[in-house]
Amino acid sequence: MNRYFILILAVAAGLAGIAIGIAAGRSNLVTVRHRIPDPRAHLEPARVVTTVKNAPTAQSDRMSVIRFASNPQPAPAFLVRDIAGGVVSTADWHGKVVLLNFWATWCPPCREEIPELIDLETRYKDRLQVIGISMDDPDEVGEVKRFSEKEGVNYPIVMASREILAEYGGVPALPTSFVVNTDGKIVQKHVGLYPTFVYETELRSLLGLPVEATVETFEDTGQIFLKNAALATELPDVDFTGLSPELRKAALKRLNSEGCSCGCRLTLAQCRINDTSCPVSKKLAAKVVSEITAGSSASPDAPPAPSPAPAPVPNQR
Repeated sequence: MNRYFILILAVAAGLAGIAIGIAAGRSNLVTVRHRIPDPRAHLEPARVVTTVKNAPTAQSDRMSVIRFASNPQPAPAFLVRDIAGGVVSTADWHGKVVLLNFWATWCPPCREEIPELIDLETRYKDRLQVIGISMDDPDEVGEVKRFSEKEGVNYPIVMASREILAEYGGVPALPTSFVVNTDGKIVQKHVGLYPTFVYETELRSLLGLPVEATVETFEDTGQIFLKNAALATELPDVDFTGLSPELRKAALKRLNSEGCSCGCRLTLAQCRINDTSCPVSKKLAAKVVSEITAGSSASPDAPPAPSPAPAPVPNQR
């Protein structure tokens, strides 16, 4: 009897495992978010979150719609040396599509994406320029160089600096890739791991090559550059229901002027866009909307609530 009972349990467990496997296999999008210690803490205090997006498993490996910013901003200029000693300048990008890829050797999806980028650089080398921006510690440039040589990276890699990160603010996760058109303007930003056909479809469209996709445009209200968050009329997980246009304007003004206390050094609006999982900005944003609703700051010209005074620093001798 005991052996029979154990046999039944084993069969049931096996069937359950098969069912779970089938369900997982049918998932089109799997997002894995976990905090990773940032070795560049001395460069940028914002935490780094790795998002993994699997390639769609249904229908085909084609995109039916391409979305580009209707108000693209010029790619912030820089002139730096790559890890091999070569010069990388935004002035050399004109006429080419550029994929500016923020990554790190310690980021698993970044490593998974590298063969895709190598393939694209190989096939479109005369009209595409992939550039890697390594978020590894600057002191580990030797390790980055060894890694790139081992993987056969065929595009330049530069080490991230405080200046580059400030100019390309809005790197909430790794990998993050900025898509630059042939006029040197950033038309899209992809956060996470995407299949090759996503980049290739966008690339071909920007180069005027045939694609089986419709091109749509969107206004960049922080999706690419966080500074454009001031243009947003909606924010992730912020409920403006019931607010009149005037009160919504007042709420957005405060959300774009008051800083988040999570340590990101962004405004509440920017933090909601940059990291939708941040519980701090979500709570503070709800508080702002609640105060506006209650009429405490109904006027659009009302000054933002004062930030709490910093704690006094003990006198060290």
